[in-house]
Amino acid sequence: MADEMSGFLNIDKPAEKTSHDVCEIIRRMINVDKCGHAGTLDPAVTGVLPVAIGKATRLLRYLKHDKEYVGTMWIHQDIELKELKKIIKSDFIGKIRQTPPVKSRVKRVEREREIYSFKILEQKGKKVLFKVHCEAGTYIRKLVDDLGRKLNIGAHMTELRRIKAGELSEENSITLYQLREAVEKNCLQKYILPPEIIAKDMLKIEVNENSLEKLYNGSPVYGEYIKKKGRLKMGDKIAVMFNKKLVEIANVVLEGNKIAVPEIVFK
Repeated sequence: MADEMSGFLNIDKPAEKTSHDVCEIIRRMINVDKCGHAGTLDPAVTGVLPVAIGKATRLLRYLKHDKEYVGTMWIHQDIELKELKKIIKSDFIGKIRQTPPVKSRVKRVEREREIYSFKILEQKGKKVLFKVHCEAGTYIRKLVDDLGRKLNIGAHMTELRRIKAGELSEENSITLYQLREAVEKNCLQKYILPPEIIAKDMLKIEVNENSLEKLYNGSPVYGEYIKKKGRLKMGDKIAVMFNKKLVEIANVVLEGNKIAVPEIVFK
């Protein structure tokens, strides 16, 4: 495969593989120099893992970062479903405070995260099936542990699967086996999502052709470069486009005729 191949893959990560393992497998499989992932999944966790290849690795941090999970937890003592739902509604929806678990690779300081929804799908005795929609960086295992502590009876997560990461969902994800088959059949391109997917929910401006070389060389975006723009305000992050192709991600500055300065040029 050509090294200039660039874009995103929506991989269904298998159990017993780290996110790094998956990237290494893909890098060798399709023969690209650069391969990275967004949103690390523990080895035991399966599901949606966004993987960037080629120069698209530079865009990973711009992927929309809300996540959805389905999992099971074990409640250490019997509890009524209505009581469980009551505690979740009062203490585990909206802004929460969370300290990363001991085994995490990040600094263990309390941080704020948002839980958009936390639903109980089914309960069979102490086994509970749940679904969570949350902000990136939320530790679901810790969320379950904190719930058990709040209940004063304890709880732990037994299984977890990520079903959505931003715009990527399990419905259109592919396994590593499917990816290998696509490589062997020379039809990998149909699974590569274009770099422009990161701009889907960003404010966009369209620039004229005459400005392209200047922008690629790091020039700020000036008013005369722009063919089409929306309402911009200081501090906005915008996608600068030409013919629906991504030119750069820029920060709005609005200084005289200067509209924005590049944060990352995508050439």
